[in-house]
Amino acid sequence: MEVTYLKDEKNEATIEMDNQTVAEVMRVELLKDGDVKFVAWKKEHPDKKPMLQIRTEGKTVRKALQDAANSLGKELDTIEKNYDKEAKNFK
Repeated sequence: MEVTYLKDEKNEATIEMDNQTVAEVMRVELLKDGDVKFVAWKKEHPDKKPMLQIRTEGKTVRKALQDAANSLGKELDTIEKNYDKEAKNFK
């Protein structure tokens, strides 16, 4: 997935993403972080890529994004393990 930083400051960033679904998933995960003070995405036009805007206090935006991605990775691993476990019951 391609991510382009349109604005990249310590505690504020605007990121252009390829996928609206990923932008929403990241928004939800970032909101779980107490150091994230604002996060939203918008898509100005159907032909444009979605933009995710983030503001933090206490940690950098890049650290908050890294933490959110790591948390999502763990959640996906858990989902995969549970799926594999349940799939064996249907064989």
